[in-house]
Amino acid sequence: MAAIDKVKIIVVGDSGVGKSSLTHLICQQQPISNPSWTIGCSVEVKLHEYKEGTPNQRRYFIELWDVGGSQNHKNTRSVFYSPTNGIILVHDLTNRKSQQNLQKWLEEILNKDNNHSKCKSFDDFDPEKFVGSTQIPMLVVGTKSDLIAEVRSSIHRRSSTIAEECGADEIFLDCRQTRSLAAGSSSSVKLSRFFDKVIERRYYIVKEGVNYDQRRIPIYSSQYSPKPYHND
Repeated sequence: MAAIDKVKIIVVGDSGVGKSSLTHLICQQQPISNPSWTIGCSVEVKLHEYKEGTPNQRRYFIELWDVGGSQNHKNTRSVFYSPTNGIILVHDLTNRKSQQNLQKWLEEILNKDNNHSKCKSFDDFDPEKFVGSTQIPMLVVGTKSDLIAEVRSSIHRRSSTIAEECGADEIFLDCRQTRSLAAGSSSSVKLSRFFDKVIERRYYIVKEGVNYDQRRIPIYSSQYSPKPYHND
C-alpha cells in the first residue's frame, strides 16, 4: 500500500474558545464528551479526500495541532509552529476580546523565528502573506454560535477583521452539535475547501509558463514533525 502524505495545520486561539472541541468534531465527526484544558499541544488526525469527486482525487492525512492558549506558555509554544502548512484561528463568538486577540496570535506565529524580519506589532503585519494560492492558507472559526441571540439574522453579518484582511473564509459553529459540520453544509464545504488549499500549497505548484492546462507539478513531500507534548 502506498504511503499517505500528510499536512500539518496549527489550531490557535485564546484558552477556552473551544479549540479542542473543534478539532475533535472535525476528526471524529462527533462532539467531545469531556473537553479539558490543553497543556502544550494535542494532535488529532483526519483522512481527507483532496479534490473529491474529480479525476485528481487523492487521500491525505490532515494533522490538526491544537496548541494550548495559556499565556504562561507563550514563550515556549513556538516549537509547535514549524513547519506550518495551514492555520485555523479560533475565537468565541460570545467573547469579542478573543476575536480581537486573533491579531496577536497571527503576530506570534509570524514572529516564531525571532529574526530580523520580526514584526513588532500587528500594524507591521502584511495581510498579503496570507492572500493568494502561493501563500499559507488560513481559516477563521467562530465557536459557540448557539449562545448568540438571533444568530441567523446577526452573526452572519459579522466577519472577523483578520478574515477580511487575509482573504480567508470564516465559519460559525456549535461544536457540541454534529450537524454543525454535516456533509454538504456551508461550513463543511468551506472546511473541505480549506484543506484542499493547504494540500495544494504543500504538494503542488503551477509550473510557470504552462497556463493553458494549469499543469501541476508535485514538489518535495517529506516533512519533519517533532513529537508533540501532550498532557491532559
